Amino acid sequence: MNRAHPAEAVPFTTGRKPRLPALDGLRGIAILGVLAFHTGHLPGGFLGVDLFFTLSGYLITELLLREVEATGAVSLVAFWGRRIRRLLPALVTMLAGVTVLVWAAGPPDLVRTTLDDGPWVQLNLLNWHLLAESAGYWDRFGSQRVFEHLWSIAVEEQFYLLWPPVLLVVARFAKRPDTWVAVVAATASIGSLALMVTLAGAGDPSRVYTGTDTRAFSLLLGALVATGPVRAALARAAVRWAGAAAALLMAGIAILWSLADGTTSRWLFTGGLFAHSLAAALLIGLCVPAPRTWVATGLAWPPLRWCGLISYSLYLWHWPVFVLLSPERTGLDGLPRTLAVLAVSLGLATLSKYLVEDPIRFRARWARGRSGLLAFTAVMAGLAVLWVVLPAPAPVVVDITGL
Repeated sequence: MNRAHPAEAVPFTTGRKPRLPALDGLRGIAILGVLAFHTGHLPGGFLGVDLFFTLSGYLITELLLREVEATGAVSLVAFWGRRIRRLLPALVTMLAGVTVLVWAAGPPDLVRTTLDDGPWVQLNLLNWHLLAESAGYWDRFGSQRVFEHLWSIAVEEQFYLLWPPVLLVVARFAKRPDTWVAVVAATASIGSLALMVTLAGAGDPSRVYTGTDTRAFSLLLGALVATGPVRAALARAAVRWAGAAAALLMAGIAILWSLADGTTSRWLFTGGLFAHSLAAALLIGLCVPAPRTWVATGLAWPPLRWCGLISYSLYLWHWPVFVLLSPERTGLDGLPRTLAVLAVSLGLATLSKYLVEDPIRFRARWARGRSGLLAFTAVMAGLAVLWVVLPAPAPVVVDITGL
């Protein structure tokens, strides 16, 4: 990889590369799996989150490595600014809207957990907050939380905070940045797997499933496949084997989704999740150089792609909708409730995508530079005020004097 001298480097622009329809389709599969899991129709659908992680690791690392190739460095401020414009508007809209709705019409327990969890969502630390409260991921019998699903957003945000500085250091000191990024990603992913295996016990697996350190391998394997040496190897393999290999990987992922159960499949935490993430990473790496295989063509099916394009907002909204449209409130259960949840979630996600996400991400000049920083500061301050000014219901007092 040629590295431009900083003084001679041309400004890096993220001028959007042609979209890869197959990767949008993979996002669509990921969100549909999560929806099927949360509505009780696919026990292994939670693996869609792992697919999201791997896709994020790949796409972010590919973008950063292109910047290193163009400029010899990584602009952390520019990268984090792009991430804020991409993720924050839809997240803030959902957070504020759901919080006010729950406070106005929700039961006291739900109001308390919503106001308690909100600041941790804002700080991108919700996964650690839930673990500190011993809120088991698969515990369906405790008090529900409208923001519980955002643990995965917290993991990704922590990755976005920590991984770019690593690439900046590598770009500054390594003669072959691509190779060294591959080494770092591979080594760190193996270390993350080892930590998961070490910490996985016989009890609730929530610690290893939602902990950033034990889930990092899903993101890092995607990052590994984005590096030059691995991409070159997969491109060579794709010349002859792309179709067959992609079909086998897709079949393996489907089998894992059909067999996995978060509470009984202990093999997930001793290598199963790692194998799933590796299969997903390799599938991504094959779809990029060989977009005309029948697997990549199938993933580019327009309805699947559309689900992928709205997947971020759909992920944000689906769980609060699921909690708020409970059988007690709607009188619906089973398939009718599932259809109602899907319809409302799709509607809200579509509005979010086209009225909030895209306008601010692509067209709002005020969201960039100094005015963008001021807007970010104002939004974060406003959220912080929201958690304080909305009064939480008094906790239930249990009278034990008569016991």
